[in-house]
Amino acid sequence: MKLRIGTRKSKLALWQAEKVAEELKSHEVETELVEIESFGDKEQDIPIHKLGDKGVFTKALDEALLSEEIDLAVHSLKDVPTVLPDGLELAAVLERGNPADVLVRPVSGKDSLHKVIATGSIRRTAFWKNRFPGDQVVGLRGNVPTRLQKVDSNNWHGAIFAYAGLERIGYEDRISNVLDWMIPAPSQGAVGIMSRKNSDHRELLAKINHTNTRLCVDIERAFLNELDAGCSSPLGAYANIKNDMLYFIGAVLSPDGAQRLDIEREIPVDAANPGKGNEWAKVLKKEGAAGLLTHRSHDE
Repeated sequence: MKLRIGTRKSKLALWQAEKVAEELKSHEVETELVEIESFGDKEQDIPIHKLGDKGVFTKALDEALLSEEIDLAVHSLKDVPTVLPDGLELAAVLERGNPADVLVRPVSGKDSLHKVIATGSIRRTAFWKNRFPGDQVVGLRGNVPTRLQKVDSNNWHGAIFAYAGLERIGYEDRISNVLDWMIPAPSQGAVGIMSRKNSDHRELLAKINHTNTRLCVDIERAFLNELDAGCSSPLGAYANIKNDMLYFIGAVLSPDGAQRLDIEREIPVDAANPGKGNEWAKVLKKEGAAGLLTHRSHDE
């Protein structure tokens, strides 16, 4: 019997699903891909945050899992809400790719008269405006190839993409600058595998779960959850492990980037658990993070 892997239809989503299939094949498990169109894929002309923040790209796959049309669902983990539907669980996370945000310049190399940056992300907009308050930020939607085409056909300075997404589908050569000052979205670069709770495949999926990545993304997702923020919020969180130490950076900004709260922590890995994400978010809540997340930008 083949395991049915649910996936969105984009080139990147299919790469991720095929990567999971490859990992399962190494454990002698046969699979088949089931392509499902998400609400977020159907509505390409509306900004993500206006579609309703939580589950825009995951709900159709969740429903297919719950109705047993598929056995697993594969997602970019940053798209997965921190509160999961009843009956489902995050069964495994693959080893994380490069979590960085990057700038992609038009192939022409020409600049607009005014510095115009394109992104559909409230987080990326806030970080960019925090660093470059005089720049104009315009919206950008679509799958990776579509967005790259828009970059090349508009008179923009550039657009912001995820490093991992470009690298995975062969567009790494389009990266102009790595924005190492921009804190990634929680779980950016990680591939998550959802299943039904108490699934017969739990032990199998545990074999392809990357322990260090799972710890880091669980902390980041707990940080996001404690702040009651969605994947489109002006918030960054990144945990990584080096030499038995876990390093965490997080920030909450106002959508216009004018205000910002940061936190950094360093703890031994054996003292790290998802609850640390909640704890560190509470520190920023005491400093007024909730007010920043509900603050309205002058540009809206």
